[in-house]
Amino acid sequence: MAKKLVEVKNLQKHFEVGKGKILKAVNDISFDVYEGETLGLVGESGCGKSTTGRTIIRLYRATSGEVIYDGENVHTLKGKKIKKFNRKMQMIFQDPYASLNPRMTVEDIIAEGMDIHDIYQGKERRKRVHHLLETVGLSKEHATRFPHEFSGGQRQRIGIARALALDPEFIIADEPISALDVSIQAQVVNLMKDLQKERGLTYLFIAHDLSMVKHISDRIGVMYLGGMMELADSEDLYEEPLHPYTQALLSSIPIPDPDVEETRERTILIGDVPSPIDPPSGCPFRTRCPEAIDVCAKRKPEWLEARPNHFVACHLYEQ
Repeated sequence: MAKKLVEVKNLQKHFEVGKGKILKAVNDISFDVYEGETLGLVGESGCGKSTTGRTIIRLYRATSGEVIYDGENVHTLKGKKIKKFNRKMQMIFQDPYASLNPRMTVEDIIAEGMDIHDIYQGKERRKRVHHLLETVGLSKEHATRFPHEFSGGQRQRIGIARALALDPEFIIADEPISALDVSIQAQVVNLMKDLQKERGLTYLFIAHDLSMVKHISDRIGVMYLGGMMELADSEDLYEEPLHPYTQALLSSIPIPDPDVEETRERTILIGDVPSPIDPPSGCPFRTRCPEAIDVCAKRKPEWLEARPNHFVACHLYEQ
């Protein structure tokens, strides 16, 4: 079995939003990421997926809990250890235009990490940038251009090249295809899969496109209102989802057969997602759950292994 590369333990990230109110963006989640795998993280907008990724990589300081990377808690690292950690973990951002400095050339954008870590200078720096551009399907002639001269798909390839510049082990991809045309999305995902095979990369792939997540992920975690609802192998999750929320999400995926699509039963969730400032008591999903029972309002469900390697937080599966 592959070794654990990242361990997230009881992670919480809360934000003060004024007048003494606390927004619980990530509320006590735990999961592991194994070396060489792609762990997909899905859920509706505002469920805490992106905040989870940003907290893992230290863009946000954790309110509580631990992120263990290669045996060390990343939120307690200091000095040279932080720099060493930053080389091992990188991020691909959602918006491929906003995440690129419009005043910097592509060469300087990709090489920024090299400059910070004082590796590759002069001709070696330029050669490295040219190699990375070719690796992601661009040309070395693109190095002297600026971000506004590229399409969305090309800009995201530049973002991927930047993430690869320091030879990381672990990459957090925060909805890397959501801002792209459908025709370009598959190209970017296939590029990421090819890079993973070539370089032995490990991914945390954050997205809300469930069909694309299935295509790239080995395991999938489902989040709702800052909490983890379900976690299982990709095939298991899609073939037999356990949590009512996961069932509703999967039933929303259109089937490319008009006859089947017209006659199949779908789970339609009623109501809006509650505010993370004032979440419901007990199970956070109970206000929209078609199978809610009395205990759901009284206490939060435990995170348990309902089936081998299939975890769920739901009172329906408690003994």
